[in-house]
Amino acid sequence: MASNQEEVKLFGLRGSPFVTRVDIALKLKGIEYEYLEEKLGNFSDALIKYNPVYKKVPVLVHNEKPVSESILILEYIDETWKQNPILPSDPYKRALARFWSNFIDDKFLGAVRKATSSHDEKEREEGFNEAEVALQFLENELKEKYFGGQEIGIVDITAVFIAFWFPVIEEAAGLKLFTSEKFPKLYKWSEDFNNHPIVKEQLPPRETLLAFFKARFESLAASK
Repeated sequence: MASNQEEVKLFGLRGSPFVTRVDIALKLKGIEYEYLEEKLGNFSDALIKYNPVYKKVPVLVHNEKPVSESILILEYIDETWKQNPILPSDPYKRALARFWSNFIDDKFLGAVRKATSSHDEKEREEGFNEAEVALQFLENELKEKYFGGQEIGIVDITAVFIAFWFPVIEEAAGLKLFTSEKFPKLYKWSEDFNNHPIVKEQLPPRETLLAFFKARFESLAASK
């Protein structure tokens, strides 16, 4: 637990998978923290002060020291509070965990951003195809219950977008890419991960996300 002398704050938005990553890590570590909800499009002066470069959430502030970018925050949390580690102690396994965490943000989220933001139908299709290729790489990499072994690790936390957000996006788009038939190991992992008591507690309401993405796709279709 964070001691009484420690002040831990998290600036975030409840619908953000990047903020949810940090929430999960702090809860797994048993760290007490103050959550400060921001307003999309109208971030507070405090947030801008702590993250003047990117001006976005999440931002973790530990004893007035700000850390931004969700994967960097996860690493900071693991290095600061040693209980319930989310990164392996072995240097090679640690490097692999960093690799796959970055892969998720670079390859998978990059593809999904293309699929959910492009006005061009062909580009959207390419985005979903690229996401499917990335899922296959992760399917091949998954060897145990979680990417972290028998306990949740940094790759699992980074992949919360795949486990919870992506199926919602698929439903909103009328697609079925992430299925138990195509990706049996990864699909089972997503069920175990979403149903983990700590993870489940941090996930936003599914119907709110579904309404958001349906409206997004309707807007893209109308702008063609």
